[in-house]
Amino acid sequence: MALDRIALSSFRNHAATELSGTAQFNLLVGENGAGKTNVLEAISLLAPGRGLRRAALADMVCNNSKSGFTVAADLGEDGKTVRLGTWCESDHPGRRKVRINGADANATALGEWLAITWLTPAMDGLFTGPAAERRRFVDRMALALYPAHASHAGRYEAALRERNRLLSDRREPESGWLDAIEAQMVQHGGALMAGRARLVETLMIRLAAMPAEPFARPALTYVPGAPEHEGGLSQALYENRGRDRAAQRTLIGPHRDELDVVHAAKRVPAAQSSTGEQKAMLVAITLAHAGLAAQGRASLLLLDEVAAHLDPVRRAALFDQLRGSGAQVWITGTEASPFDTIASEAATWRIEGGQATRL
Repeated sequence: MALDRIALSSFRNHAATELSGTAQFNLLVGENGAGKTNVLEAISLLAPGRGLRRAALADMVCNNSKSGFTVAADLGEDGKTVRLGTWCESDHPGRRKVRINGADANATALGEWLAITWLTPAMDGLFTGPAAERRRFVDRMALALYPAHASHAGRYEAALRERNRLLSDRREPESGWLDAIEAQMVQHGGALMAGRARLVETLMIRLAAMPAEPFARPALTYVPGAPEHEGGLSQALYENRGRDRAAQRTLIGPHRDELDVVHAAKRVPAAQSSTGEQKAMLVAITLAHAGLAAQGRASLLLLDEVAAHLDPVRRAALFDQLRGSGAQVWITGTEASPFDTIASEAATWRIEGGQATRL
């Protein structure tokens, strides 16, 4: 299945934009600031989560709109269509609503239909930035494969905030309250860690089957921030209460997980690799994940300004691997020339001033 019709209303600088007649490759061409990435962001909201920019919903509303924004799409195959929609109303600017085939649903339900992966320039510092960015990256990939991952992540974070609140209180927290909260952390934290470990293991199998060149093959290792079995996490939280109370925060748990990435051929940490090698490894991970996501559900891959930063050899290899990935691909660029080799098989739109014109 693939997206066939996408409609944006009062979203960012798009007052009313519709794209239809899609293909496997879909190109959005235009000047910087024209609204290309805004289209990708809108598409990314057809999956659970906060979208590729992780922006506040109120920031996505067109300046001239007083009624919020709407993103709608048709997901179709062999004459069958699933209608997906998400929107934000001005009366409730912090709440995103979802509808699937005309029935109200929650954002998690979108993950049962679509698996969406993206690669943006903002992710270039992933390997050198804080561990929280890599955890978010892992969780987003896990969510595309295991929709329930979002629920476990949300409930663990809620329990973690409550435990931290109790630990920072002047009064000694009652052990019964901590027992109850920690039980939730163990239940959902254990599932969260299991999902992350499973994702990394599956990605490594996929990466091993991919060509080692021209995209540097990374070796991924999941490093848990707590014992991975439920009994271990429960015991660790209990034994750490005194130290955590002194620090006024929880010092162990899935919120301290790490993803280690190494240039496999050179055995050099990704953080110490060249900028070009880091980019190549990030592309390799994204391609591997897109291939996994295409197994069982509709898979979308959103690539923001990626092709322009690759040399012709890597660009050709990228298109070849995308062609066989099974994913529908959306790519932005300021010029059409980097996409000459796929122009004949692509649907192309020029984006200008928040408007889309089919080329």
